[in-house]
Amino acid sequence: MKKVILIKYGELTTKKDNRNFFINKLKNNIFDKLSNYDFEIRDDYYRMFIFPNEDDIDGIVNILKNIFGIHEIVIAYMDEEVTEDAILKCSLDVMKSQKFKTFKVVTNRSDKKFPIKSMEMNNIVGGHILKNIECKVDVHNPDIYLNIEIRNEAVYYYTNGVKGLGGYPVSTLGRGLLMLSGGIDSPVAGYMTIKRGVELYYLYFESRPHTSIEARNKVIELARKLEKYNSHGKLMVVNFTKIQETIYKNLDTTYLITIMRRMMYRIAERVAKKNKCLAIINGESVGQVASQTLSSMVAVNDVTNYPILRPLCSFDKLDIIDISKKIDTYDISILPYEDCCTVFVPKHPVINPNLKFIYEEESKIDFEPLLKEAVDTIEVVDLKEVKSEYL
Repeated sequence: MKKVILIKYGELTTKKDNRNFFINKLKNNIFDKLSNYDFEIRDDYYRMFIFPNEDDIDGIVNILKNIFGIHEIVIAYMDEEVTEDAILKCSLDVMKSQKFKTFKVVTNRSDKKFPIKSMEMNNIVGGHILKNIECKVDVHNPDIYLNIEIRNEAVYYYTNGVKGLGGYPVSTLGRGLLMLSGGIDSPVAGYMTIKRGVELYYLYFESRPHTSIEARNKVIELARKLEKYNSHGKLMVVNFTKIQETIYKNLDTTYLITIMRRMMYRIAERVAKKNKCLAIINGESVGQVASQTLSSMVAVNDVTNYPILRPLCSFDKLDIIDISKKIDTYDISILPYEDCCTVFVPKHPVINPNLKFIYEEESKIDFEPLLKEAVDTIEVVDLKEVKSEYL
């Protein structure tokens, strides 16, 4: 028998007429992420099979666990002899290599030309195992499942698999622009968006010298962590200093955060259009801070007609922290380097901003040259080449 890696699609099976598009995108993403390995892929409407060098299987599985669009990953044994005798022999060989007291056989007979039906095959194989191994059958809560997939070209045998991330393959739903800060929330929002098949670009606002190079490095490393799940994202750094200082020196300080975020969204919209991003994503959660009340969101959204996605809008902080630990961004996010959203925080920020007052304040300054300069001087960071102190 030969070891192969079997991929189960999960949510992709709901796509019906579009399923092949999603499967092809998943296959391309797998080729991209496994570019350092030699392997072959065969796929059909129901399964995908990866044929690697056996020494590479563990490394490949570890990468597959971080690819969206995969429901389950199993290491299967493949035998090209599709006969009852061969199935009995291979099933016993597989089970002898396992440690268990109870088991259940699950047969999937996709090759309907095979003369024995699935339920009957379960009984035949189960009886053969009971005669040769000291164990019991438990159909409700077994220690191990023996899965047998009888297909036209071969029979595949496997036991318990590895759960995949699910979701949709990256870039099946287009590209989005993530407003990435150094905090806990925005990387989690990015991860949740990637899961829905959206490829991400990253936009970071910095205010040097009020923010430090360490703050930038922190964001670079957060983007690199997200790239484990994303596909070919790029990080764009906006010099926000002049805009932020102009607001702070000339306008009502209680509205500083609101007007600052309105300027950010004006910039983000221009960057999104330039980079063919179909939506802007942020890490806002309703009510978490003063700038994330519904009325504040209305005031900020007022500057753009672009879709604004807030994947964390109904999450509480503990939910968000749990996910950040799971995706390995939490320890980076809590490093004590301030970003531009925290260095100019007023003592009493407005909670329910008034749009008419905002219009009056913003009319005092011609922001257009500042916005244009900020967009024109964006620095693009190569996430593959950059080396930060956190690596």
